[in-house]
Amino acid sequence: MSKNSKICPNCGRKMKQQFIGLQHCRCGISWKRDIGYFERTSDMIFALQRVKVGKKVKQRPVIRIKDAGIE
Repeated sequence: MSKNSKICPNCGRKMKQQFIGLQHCRCGISWKRDIGYFERTSDMIFALQRVKVGKKVKQRPVIRIKDAGIE
């Protein structure tokens, strides 16, 4: 088993990687590096945000909440 593979604490399956530092399971549990394990809801949006670090532009995973008016 590789260093980055996570096992879902809810169902025991391997989690799939969506972005670097963000993994999902089919049962609705996710894992993010700084948050840890959490349950996904339907109003969460997973996206990459561009951040300038020195001269480089890096992309970091971000979790946003969907607004009530936007669908």
